[in-house]
Amino acid sequence: MKLQLNHSQQKFLFLLGITFIYSAVVIKLDLLHGPKLGDETNFWKTSLTFSDRLIPSIDDLRNYHALNTPLPFIIFGALEYLFDGGIFAGRLLNLILSLSMAFIIGFPSRNKGGIAILSIIGLFFSPNYLRGSGSLYTDIIACFFVLIGFVGYVRNRHLLSSIAFILAISSRQYMLAFPVAIATYEFIFSITNIKNIREINLVTMWRWIVPLIAALSIVGWIYLFEGLAPKGALYSMAADIQKTTWGLIPGRAINFWAFVGCYIIIPELILFGAKARLNILKKQWRKIVLIAAALLVFFLIFPPSLAGWGKIMDIVKLLPDDILKLIFLYSLSLLTCLRFSQPNLISLVVLFNSLIMMKAYPWEKYIMPLAVVFWYLKSLGLEDKFTLFKQQNVALGNDN
Repeated sequence: MKLQLNHSQQKFLFLLGITFIYSAVVIKLDLLHGPKLGDETNFWKTSLTFSDRLIPSIDDLRNYHALNTPLPFIIFGALEYLFDGGIFAGRLLNLILSLSMAFIIGFPSRNKGGIAILSIIGLFFSPNYLRGSGSLYTDIIACFFVLIGFVGYVRNRHLLSSIAFILAISSRQYMLAFPVAIATYEFIFSITNIKNIREINLVTMWRWIVPLIAALSIVGWIYLFEGLAPKGALYSMAADIQKTTWGLIPGRAINFWAFVGCYIIIPELILFGAKARLNILKKQWRKIVLIAAALLVFFLIFPPSLAGWGKIMDIVKLLPDDILKLIFLYSLSLLTCLRFSQPNLISLVVLFNSLIMMKAYPWEKYIMPLAVVFWYLKSLGLEDKFTLFKQQNVALGNDN
């Protein structure tokens, strides 16, 4: 899909579309004054425990009743402390942050043009993104800090990037995947591209040390909680696998890949054209067969969960036979494995998210931060550029 519009027309189209979409969101949510939906009830109750003071106590941080790290609740509580605006203030903040991300990704600057508009359309395919934009959920705040982390990284503002990732991890634990991916990428890249030991210096090391420091901030929360989350919430709300520090269910990575295949890869094929992708498939059929076979072996050893939350899992439940359910999930997950088969930064982001999702209940909304990062890099034309090695085979989705 190509937008045959000049720069002024692209900006007008973007502003018109954003105005319409976000107005529709606000109206649908009763101007952000509607009744609490889903997890909003518990999230608001948790936020109120942080509304008595601007700076929470250690007991506040240890004993709140929610599974994710507390920064969103601290922010929502601070808004209530300062403005006494009820749930509306937190919803408004999420709307502003969501709108800010939309502009960062989708505004058609002269360098990005129509690609940016297509990228923000792609992001809107992400489950719960627009709904979460006007609700008292924690995901938008976490996604915003992850995006700022990548903005800082792309622009070589590594200290800003590290601070943003620390705040992201303080909002949701599984944001850990993003600084770990960057640190791993920069470390491998520096090792494989250094010709002489004398080339190793603080400047080259800084690029992987700083995101590593951000990633290690999770240790502080684990120490504070004496586990992965506050004890009370962990033992009353978490699944059994989440109550152990190191336990994993590998098959849940397949569910995650299926969600990515449906909500990121298929929209990318629609928005940016499938013809070039099919040509790549024809040229790399041996690689495709190898990936498909490897995924099948993994699939048979570690089958995916047939229970979960979201539209994809609803479709799975409707299918009459377990074999059809497994074929459906395998097909979607194969799209993801093919698309991110090239060893680069975004494939590492997918890999580390997949590892963390082995500990999470299958829920398609967990792909939201990955979608934000993917479409941001896509809008800049960088999603396939951070390669680990100089000579690469082209992965599905890389037109170069």
